[in-house]
Amino acid sequence: METKTIMGCLAVFGSAFCFYLATVIIKWSSMAGLKIDSSLFTFARFSVGLATVLVVMGIGGHKIKIVKKRLLIGRALGNCLAVYCFFKGVELTSVAQANILNMTYPLFIAIFSWMIFKAQRDLVAIFIVLIAFAGVWLILAPDKMAFDYNCLWGIGSGVSAAVAIMYLNLSRQVHDTHTTLFFMFGVGTVIVFFLSYNQMRIPTVEELYYLFFCSAIAIAGQYLLTVGFKYVTALEGGIISSTRILLAAMLGPFIAMDPSLSLSGWIGAFLIFVANVYLAARKAKG
Repeated sequence: METKTIMGCLAVFGSAFCFYLATVIIKWSSMAGLKIDSSLFTFARFSVGLATVLVVMGIGGHKIKIVKKRLLIGRALGNCLAVYCFFKGVELTSVAQANILNMTYPLFIAIFSWMIFKAQRDLVAIFIVLIAFAGVWLILAPDKMAFDYNCLWGIGSGVSAAVAIMYLNLSRQVHDTHTTLFFMFGVGTVIVFFLSYNQMRIPTVEELYYLFFCSAIAIAGQYLLTVGFKYVTALEGGIISSTRILLAAMLGPFIAMDPSLSLSGWIGAFLIFVANVYLAARKAKG
């Protein structure tokens, strides 16, 4: 394997770990007795991201080039909702469950593509998706015989992430990276601020520590993902990105104090992982 490919694989895996670790920091803040609302974490994520993009653009002399505004706005809105739902899921459920349910977005992309694009109507893919949703049900622990509505935040993050990525694929055909990121972070910052205005406040020094590092690690993951996909195939990248499912399942009890997954939970996580791998392979062949 070439050195660049190895480095690309490590970068993509690093991005998956960063995205997971960012959610662990949210849980750590709660364990420290801090009451930081998910909207504050979301606002910090977008505002720090916006500042980072502006600095990078300023240093590199990059300019905003808008071609199709609706695609940029669609991407930004979808991503904003996905991040908020994701962080809310971490706050109200567990780090493992929120991460695993967030990683259902490839399944929803397959469903939306089947509904919108006739050429992509693959019955085998839909069958795989149905199996994966059986995995989702196992993750939600049906043996408790009581549905936890808080898990809908995790599923909502998967649905909205799917919409965001579909818009991203269209937007990237006509927009550069910096324009896309500027709109994503900029629109997200404004929307979260105004919709969660009552939750906006000046954080304490200790709260600022958690807010900053959660945002910085997530942004580092975004950059690692961008770099990694330059040197790996779509199949390799898709498989490695999906390892966040396994990371969440294995590490949750050790670094986030999550309850260990039950046998049904492990089976559910594995089914979702396998489905994501299949869908990545199908896309690579296409």
